[in-house]
Amino acid sequence: TEIHTILAEYGLPYAFDPQIEEGANKIDEKINVEEIKKRMDYRDVLTFTIDPTDAKEFDDALSFQEIENGDCEVGLHIADVSYYVKPNTVLDDEANQRATSVYLVDRVVPMLPEQLSNKVCSLRPNEEKLTFAAIFTLDTHGNVKDQKFGRSVINSNYRFAYHEAQYIIETGQSTIPAELSLTEKKYTVDEKVKEAILQLNTTAKHLRKKRMQSGAISFDKEEVSFSLDKDKNPKDVFVKTSKEANKLIEEYMLLANKKVSEFIAKEDNKKTFVFRVHDEPDEEKLDQLKSVITGFGYSLNLASAETTAHSINKLLKDIANKPQQNLIDTLTIRSMSKAKYTTQNIGHYGLAFDYYSHFTSPIRRYPDVVAHRLLQYYLDAKKPPKAEGYEAVMKHCSAMEVLATKAERDSIKFMQVKYMQERIGQKFIGIVSGVVERGLYVELEGNKCEGMARPQDIPGDYYVFDERNYAFVGQKTKKSIQLGDRVTIKVTAADPIKRHLDFNILGHVE
Repeated sequence: TEIHTILAEYGLPYAFDPQIEEGANKIDEKINVEEIKKRMDYRDVLTFTIDPTDAKEFDDALSFQEIENGDCEVGLHIADVSYYVKPNTVLDDEANQRATSVYLVDRVVPMLPEQLSNKVCSLRPNEEKLTFAAIFTLDTHGNVKDQKFGRSVINSNYRFAYHEAQYIIETGQSTIPAELSLTEKKYTVDEKVKEAILQLNTTAKHLRKKRMQSGAISFDKEEVSFSLDKDKNPKDVFVKTSKEANKLIEEYMLLANKKVSEFIAKEDNKKTFVFRVHDEPDEEKLDQLKSVITGFGYSLNLASAETTAHSINKLLKDIANKPQQNLIDTLTIRSMSKAKYTTQNIGHYGLAFDYYSHFTSPIRRYPDVVAHRLLQYYLDAKKPPKAEGYEAVMKHCSAMEVLATKAERDSIKFMQVKYMQERIGQKFIGIVSGVVERGLYVELEGNKCEGMARPQDIPGDYYVFDERNYAFVGQKTKKSIQLGDRVTIKVTAADPIKRHLDFNILGHVE
């Protein structure tokens, strides 16, 4: 009920109308021979997917083959949703309306009906699938020597979870132990697969290094995750961090997104296309960030857009694994502009790309479906369509993305409060994550649950709000509790309906 309430709050749907489901169920999964003849045939090339353990939809697969002189060909094969979802159909109208899948803690509200998202379009292993490909010839340093784009057909050989691929990267072993295996049985991958993953990872590191040198900002934001019992109640809360296997996939997706939009718009910026853009940060918010981090002994150089980016990266590196990391990460993200979809390209500041689009997740994002259609349009050498209609669609997609993100955050908050309900009276260590006139927000270490503590409940003194220094100061002792301080708290109340936690601050952690 509470999850449905969150969806209703943001006007998000949680089921498909019967005629939409019906339309999806009529789609034939079988691929005809004539269609295969029109496409690049990658069915005999080594191909695999790497996704989260619980993924049901596989948007993207990587193909890999070595070519002469140490170069390799890497193919990014993306589910060809636009082949199945045609413009001006009920399925397309519904996908457009939803604009994005919504990922809540206990469920996914998909953009496309399950028949498409988990079956027909999903790149499941050992099944022939229609895909849209970006194929790159790369040298060992990640330089693109050649590229081609077009529709393809694949047959994925393996489905890996991130932690399985990570095990191969860390150990160089080709046998996955039973405790790490998705099937819970020990298995051995072909040596060629192991070598492909290791080579892809080495090249991805070069791609990442180049991106960072160009001024891309490196946010390794921690994600809150839950293990749920059979009744969907939270048994445990933990924090997921991004490892090399995640970054490997990320780099190739970024490469495809960048190169597709460059291919269309770099030579001729009159062509209508849909970009993912990110403006420069807000100066006022950067100044605020600077004043907060100065208190922790860090600095920022805001002389120009370029020095700001490098300076932010240095800051994010300096705070890695420090108690205030998550707080400064959050404040830094808040100082950034919001990324959005548009036909008007201004580049992507955070990634330091002049051209960037979303191309790699059409099962869960409508702009990617539109990008596929437009790319095919230009590959067929057709005249550019008018931008106005596309701009309205992108505006709607940006707005729906904001709502989906809010719903996702609310579902996390709800589960965190539900989890803490069982822990009233217990003590935890946390970081002061926010200071406002009515009290202090404290984020707990380990599970990231955030609650509010009233200044009048802090023992031993009467504390007064000091707005300038983001602190509360004791009148007698002059001791202060400020943003970023480590404190011990006791959980005093938990209200899942209001998604609110109450803490008492017991004192600083010595």
